Amino acid sequence: MRSVLALILGGGRGTRLFPLTKARAKPAVPVAGKYRLIDIPISNCINSELHNIYVLTQFLSVSLHRHIANTYKFDMFSKGFVEVLAAQQTNESADWYQGTADAVRQNMSYIERENPDEVLILSGDQLYRMDFRHLFETHRATRADITLAAIPVPERDTTGFGLLSMDSQSRITGFVEKPKTPEERQPYYTSADWIERRGIACNGRHYLANMGIYLFKTDVLLEVLTAKPLATDFGKEVFPRNYKTKNICAHLFDGYWEDLGTIKSYHDASLALAGPNPPFDFFAPDGVIYTRMRNLPASRINGAALEQSVVADGCVIGADSRIERSLIGVRSRIGVSCTIRDTIIIGSDKFETDSQRAANRKVGRPDLNIGDGTVVERAILDKDCRIGRGVRLTNLNNTMEADGPNGSYHIRDGIICVPRGAVIPDGAVV
Repeated sequence: MRSVLALILGGGRGTRLFPLTKARAKPAVPVAGKYRLIDIPISNCINSELHNIYVLTQFLSVSLHRHIANTYKFDMFSKGFVEVLAAQQTNESADWYQGTADAVRQNMSYIERENPDEVLILSGDQLYRMDFRHLFETHRATRADITLAAIPVPERDTTGFGLLSMDSQSRITGFVEKPKTPEERQPYYTSADWIERRGIACNGRHYLANMGIYLFKTDVLLEVLTAKPLATDFGKEVFPRNYKTKNICAHLFDGYWEDLGTIKSYHDASLALAGPNPPFDFFAPDGVIYTRMRNLPASRINGAALEQSVVADGCVIGADSRIERSLIGVRSRIGVSCTIRDTIIIGSDKFETDSQRAANRKVGRPDLNIGDGTVVERAILDKDCRIGRGVRLTNLNNTMEADGPNGSYHIRDGIICVPRGAVIPDGAVV
């Protein structure tokens, strides 16, 4: 694995995750109370003994850069690194990244400088646990030029993924990107027998979805990226153009994998982590997920009732509050007699002192984060938000899309999203 270079793609503007991406890059979005999305692929690399990692970003990358710099420091005698490559003007290009392939092409000089045998390309907004050494075993056993990770999915999920078909030797024989009609999907139907011969239960999942995890021989990667016309995207252009002439194979994966690219998928996956048997378990002894060490105190819960919820470090939860199916992030402060249901509270960057809370009262500003007697249901409260006393964030009208005054809140897919640092005054109803 020392001869492998990992590139983690930070994604574009992350518009589908707005307002969580209003002031941060998509890989910097907090997840599971104390982590960030970028911790997932980096931890998978570290657990796979892959220590040469670049993270490619171009939008709002300051907080992401700070998190990586404060978290991932390898032994001074090792050659491992995790570094951010932000988009920049060069003599060869003055444009923003136009797609996944273009992002890698604009950083080819770093690949050539490291001179790896293979390059592993990952996405920065997925929740999964994978030992990439198994991917490499498939890559080398099939003598592949390129190996893709693929996961079986049911037909109802196919419209959001690129699909692929394979022959008996796991060589890819066709691609289609996000098919919308049964006619487009039909050639990619895979029999249960074919899937189960590879040790994976079919369970009605007859289509193989591209996971956005690619392993290239370095010379092949450089060749397909420089071929004319220049490709901008791997799924839409590079693979469809080359699968007939290159040995492109697939490695089947059957663990938990979720793309957290939308508010709904982020909300659903986060709440699932709080269940009694979460599909992705941060408590698993194998495949540890790493993040920044904060040295926070233990949380203090003063007579509240919690059901199927996760509470991170440094929280204070007031008496007579009830929290159900929710995720409470670091340094969250919840007042007395509050009700929190189906909600993600990302938390705060700092604690407020008693004198600061007294100053808040003088100017009529709510404290961080949730005031007394407030009810919050089916919501995402971003970092450092201030929700006043007696507020009701419940979306009683079941509005699917809306924007509050002065950007104080946004509703996406029926989920109330309060942006970072926003203020909801006492008694407000949304």
